[in-house]
Amino acid sequence: MASDKSPPGRYEPAVFHHWGGGPVIPSNVLTDGLGPHRSEPTLFRTTSWDSYPRPLRSGLSWLRGLSPEWRDVFLYTCSTIFAGLTAVAAGIPLYRAWGQMAVGFYALGAVVMAFVAWRVKSAADAQRRAAGNGDPSLDPAGERAPVVVAAVAPGTLGETTPVPVDVDAGPESTPARWPSTAGTPGAARHLVVLRVVAFLIVLFGATIVPLTMEVIWRSEGNAALHVQPEVVVVEQAGTRAAHGRDPYQVVDRDGHILIHEDTEPIYELYYPYLPGMVIFGFTSSASKVEARLTDARIQFLVFTTLVAILALWRMKPRTDARIRAFQVLTALPTAALPLATGGDDMPVAALMLLGLCALQRRRPFLAGLALGAASSLKFTAWPLVVFALWGAYDLKAHRAIGRYVLGAVVVVAPVVLPVALQNPSAFIDNVVRFPLGLAGVRSPAASALPGHELVAAFPSAHKAYVVVVGVVGIAILIRYLMKRPPRNPADVARLTGWFMLIAILLAPATRVGYLLYPINLFVWAWMLRRSDEPGESLVAFPSPTEESLVPTGSP
Repeated sequence: MASDKSPPGRYEPAVFHHWGGGPVIPSNVLTDGLGPHRSEPTLFRTTSWDSYPRPLRSGLSWLRGLSPEWRDVFLYTCSTIFAGLTAVAAGIPLYRAWGQMAVGFYALGAVVMAFVAWRVKSAADAQRRAAGNGDPSLDPAGERAPVVVAAVAPGTLGETTPVPVDVDAGPESTPARWPSTAGTPGAARHLVVLRVVAFLIVLFGATIVPLTMEVIWRSEGNAALHVQPEVVVVEQAGTRAAHGRDPYQVVDRDGHILIHEDTEPIYELYYPYLPGMVIFGFTSSASKVEARLTDARIQFLVFTTLVAILALWRMKPRTDARIRAFQVLTALPTAALPLATGGDDMPVAALMLLGLCALQRRRPFLAGLALGAASSLKFTAWPLVVFALWGAYDLKAHRAIGRYVLGAVVVVAPVVLPVALQNPSAFIDNVVRFPLGLAGVRSPAASALPGHELVAAFPSAHKAYVVVVGVVGIAILIRYLMKRPPRNPADVARLTGWFMLIAILLAPATRVGYLLYPINLFVWAWMLRRSDEPGESLVAFPSPTEESLVPTGSP
């Protein structure tokens, strides 16, 4: 940690110890980037795990001690278990079909990564034996040789301050960078390729194959069995908008249904999203296009993947956290299940990631554009849009709230306001009353979460419950922001994650699937804490005893 008397931008040497006392397991990916932050000028930031329950803290420490390859094994194994349980226990046939198709591919990905992790461990054992003293991280005298890390602080014009970092870092510090996957660049590249292959197997088998099959089955049989209602709703709204009609309809008035349809459920007549979402339903109105290619889920998948790649491409350094962010947003069950069955939340999540990455890179106007686009799709992006005000800085580390707000308004105003003002009553009914369960038709979003169960037990208190939860929640949030405002994009992501988690649990009408938002936000917070900011960089230099472990070629 930096000394209290250290001049700004300079760092005192610090030594950390790897818990467990064992040798470093080689790997091809940095497990944790060593990125200092504007608001806390220290090379390593301590975690906030002290406030977590002991079992959770122990679990996080155990996960942090794994190599990237073993983390892949863990994630793919958990995904296999989840898909297997979904295949046999889910109450929705569409979900069971996804589980049956995905479980084998997750298992295959876990097996491939177990082989890679075993090869990595074998390479580590071979290097340890070659060292002759049982531990390649010990120098000839038997002392542990620290890895020297040079911190380049802003304004130093390339001056570096070497910082020795012992590879025995405890759970309250950031572990040192993992060395290479194997002793030679060729072997390292070989195992990197296997890791990519494992990811592609999972992406293909758990996301693309189920989505493709459900789209085909929908076009050939009973459509209701092979698509979630939100896809139909988006496509219908896109069709109406493409023909110049208002995507919002007044479905009920004082509890009386005004539109009667025999071919579809009444709740599918509502369009509970903001106007920007209709762009994913435009293609469904093109009669000359093959019907299987106009499914909105295809547009959700393509858009989400491209935006995620764009967001993460410029994030430095190449840490394991960055890889996890892409996995969670494309291949793990948090993305694969929604994308194969519905997926309207995934473009929103991708744009939220893009906005946070722009904040991290201190591009406030671009962050405003991205989060403005997300907030024009669904209200679920709005908490992040608000909290991002505390993370808006420019390249000179000056507050840039005005530029951020301008970027958001440039998108939201022309997309949302004209449609909302055209028919305010229909707009409020669809995007406010119906999602809150206050319309004349019950929302299908009715997962057995605390808020929904409480309202179901006391239906007469529904409106009062919504008001009380809203008022009390806002009061607590304001007090929290006054005492502990977020100081950087990582703090913004973490705060938004907790806010959305609590809101989802307490909402009177919600779905378990919405938990993908807090899960992604927590992963992004982890990634952002380990990402460099403009003007800051960190380069790891090996100590003489670890030269054989450092990759000599590109990973």
